[in-house]
Amino acid sequence: MIREAQLDGIKLVYREEGDPAAPPLLLVHGRTADHNDWNGITQHFAARHHVIVPDLRGHGRSDRPGTYALPEMAADLVALLDHVGAARATVVGHSLGGVLSCLVAGGHPERVERLVLEDVPTLPLRDRPPVVEDGSTGFDWRMVHETERQFLHPDPAWREALSAITAPTLVLSGGAASPFDAGETAARIPAAKLVTIEAGHLIHVGARKEFLRTVDAFLGV
Repeated sequence: MIREAQLDGIKLVYREEGDPAAPPLLLVHGRTADHNDWNGITQHFAARHHVIVPDLRGHGRSDRPGTYALPEMAADLVALLDHVGAARATVVGHSLGGVLSCLVAGGHPERVERLVLEDVPTLPLRDRPPVVEDGSTGFDWRMVHETERQFLHPDPAWREALSAITAPTLVLSGGAASPFDAGETAARIPAAKLVTIEAGHLIHVGARKEFLRTVDAFLGV
């Protein structure tokens, strides 16, 4: 079911699957994607969870407000949990979505039951090629430029958020083909578990069965 939420003046479109009485699970996509990036993954988790899958601001059918500070985007996720009545949730975030999930888990530890981070970059990023726009229209290019700037020159609060995470955390690395060192992120999160799946950056796409097996085992399914 596709729904809309008005959150502090921002329209966030989100997909909702599963029994609303089941334990909440929030799926957070990566940069330039939308809720459809989790197709198939959503249905798998919906068998046991109330799954909420937003289009982040600046993505998909959600609003493009022109402001994309990472703390604001993380606050959208907390507001969405409030909107659906989820006091605590398991949070699964990929790439940019993982960065935002870390900010949620570090800043609001009472809201996160368990945390799964899929191939999340450790900030600051270095040696990045400049952003080159093409004809893509499924997202706001201003979002790409603003988030890239923050990836290169992050607020120190980003690292502080990692060390403040108290939820049991699974960090998934895409291995040798990934552009990021997820192990560096895992090292900064207290008692995080690091698992490498040699699938590159899009683990949930390139190695879906192993991704689901690994996450299910972590969640105790």
